[in-house]
Amino acid sequence: MPPDRYPSDLTDAQWELIEPLLPEPDTGGRPEKHPRREIVNAILYVVRSGCPWRYLPTDLPPWQTVYWYFQQWEQAGVTEALLTELRIKARRQADRADEPSAGIIDSQSVKGADTVGRDSRGYDAGKKVNGRKRFIITDTTGLLVTVAVMAASWQDRDGAKTALLSAYLTTPIRHVFGLRGTAGDWARDTLHTTLEIVPKPADQRGFSVISRRWVVERTLAWLTACRRLARDYERDPAVSEAIIRWAAIAGMTRRIARGGPARRQPRYVCD
Repeated sequence: MPPDRYPSDLTDAQWELIEPLLPEPDTGGRPEKHPRREIVNAILYVVRSGCPWRYLPTDLPPWQTVYWYFQQWEQAGVTEALLTELRIKARRQADRADEPSAGIIDSQSVKGADTVGRDSRGYDAGKKVNGRKRFIITDTTGLLVTVAVMAASWQDRDGAKTALLSAYLTTPIRHVFGLRGTAGDWARDTLHTTLEIVPKPADQRGFSVISRRWVVERTLAWLTACRRLARDYERDPAVSEAIIRWAAIAGMTRRIARGGPARRQPRYVCD
């Protein structure tokens, strides 16, 4: 395989992180026709470039094969397992406990393409967006914990319940920072989870960095750098969630292989 064929391709160090976490092949003893690294590279190519599955370059495995693996791994819970294990590795690298005790929740409304059916899309009157809404919970370093995708018409107080419940069932997170109107009473009474409201400054005009909340907003920015997530193209919201997890997995492998978070390049001013 030629090195650095596409910017989205995994490096050797990144592949070493993912390979042991993939399930054993179930081919009846026959060798797999396409290397698994190529399958993962093809999935990440779709996520990063935003192209349809059918438009995969011919030097990658056939799109039918790639999509079959994508679906099979999703049904087997592979992306959730990858996300968990990579998050633990990244937290250890940062000298943190394996599992987070606090999280941050936020939502993002994105336009839906014409492939998004009426039964899973809606209109967000506040953001004036017709499409879907993504609810994500991250740890306090911005690493993705859980994601839930639903119609944009869902109110934050209702839609956040799915993400909060998922975090409650899969992690020890019992303290979550969020915005006003995010199911605080329900989280306290049902999940025994404290939802701490982080309000916007009363005099805010334009952009302002908000304590705690900036971390999850940065994660949303990282995710939407992947063109497949710039808008929602998936017929099934579960596929949208899987694409988001793959985008987060790619970011975590880069962070771990790099040895820490990326550093902004210094700005040089020419006289």
